[in-house]
Amino acid sequence: MSDVITIDDIRRARQRIAGMVRETPLVHSSTLSDITDGDVYLKYEHLQITGSFKLRGATNAIRALSADARAKGVIGVSTGNHGRGLAHAAKQLETRCIICMSELVPANKVEAIRGEGA
Repeated sequence: MSDVITIDDIRRARQRIAGMVRETPLVHSSTLSDITDGDVYLKYEHLQITGSFKLRGATNAIRALSADARAKGVIGVSTGNHGRGLAHAAKQLETRCIICMSELVPANKVEAIRGEGA
């Protein structure tokens, strides 16, 4: 197994997550473009279903599992965005999800993850 991510890997991931995540806008930033003397675009992932880009990776990871592996469920360790993304993706794919969190995680983040079904 190679650690190199190819364009074909990216294309397969895009196909796996299609229809399960929002297509968020790419917006040109005049300020950052001026500062860097180049064209800078911002990907508005805060508009994603769970509020961050983490949903993309979590959805891709679960969709890439075999049916047998998915039937066993998924477990993650998170203090927020990844846990919420994993829980949301698992719920959409009817996969059991457990998120392990520190006792120090704020209650609102714990409830957001629980609200996604973990």
